[in-house]
Amino acid sequence: MRLIIIKFVFLILIFSLFSCSARINGSINANGSAVLSVNMSLEPGISALIQRLSNAGGQAGIILDAPSITRGMSEAPGISSASFRNISPSSMEGQVNISRIDDFLASAGSERNTQNTFIVFEQGQRGGRCVININRNNGPEILDLLSPEISDYLNALMAPIATGEEMTKREYLELVTSFYNRVISDEISSSRIRAAIDFPGTISNIRGGTFSGRRASFDIPLLDLLVLETPLIYEVTWN
Repeated sequence: MRLIIIKFVFLILIFSLFSCSARINGSINANGSAVLSVNMSLEPGISALIQRLSNAGGQAGIILDAPSITRGMSEAPGISSASFRNISPSSMEGQVNISRIDDFLASAGSERNTQNTFIVFEQGQRGGRCVININRNNGPEILDLLSPEISDYLNALMAPIATGEEMTKREYLELVTSFYNRVISDEISSSRIRAAIDFPGTISNIRGGTFSGRRASFDIPLLDLLVLETPLIYEVTWN
């Protein structure tokens, strides 16, 4: 039985809040629940930038505020629990438990099975299919549901996913360089989000990643996500 879509990049978006390196490991169950473990750290230049922004706002101290992100994530649609802790002021690790993948960061007004739907999940007797889709239409909405703090930082980085402005990746990096410096733009350009996810069955086909058995692996440039010059579309089919 052929199954419809699920957009797995949910977690990839969550932890690419800033210029960072992130690793995500987890599993998606046949009932639509999921468990995801995350480890992320900010690059030195972006850490210094965020520290300056925090100091200007009278909030010196931790750069990547794990307790605050925990609170925001715990209130997001589809999440049963979230827990993060700081490893250092600019790095954190933790776990997210998702009750229903297709409810995760889903807008109350969103329609299923449309090109702008963030997550749809269906599991049948003969397997399933997963299509990941983040674009300029649904990206800002996802951020609004995720965390005001994250939206604020991405607006400070002038990221099109937050501002809604249309530009190329080259134009965005030039903007960041002119407004901040080359160090920040280089860190954004080189940052990646790597994810390894186990699906409910043996994977038979994948688009945008690699697979072995039930495990799908993705290596996503942060720049692609921040700019969304073209939609991010990934697909996994399993038996």
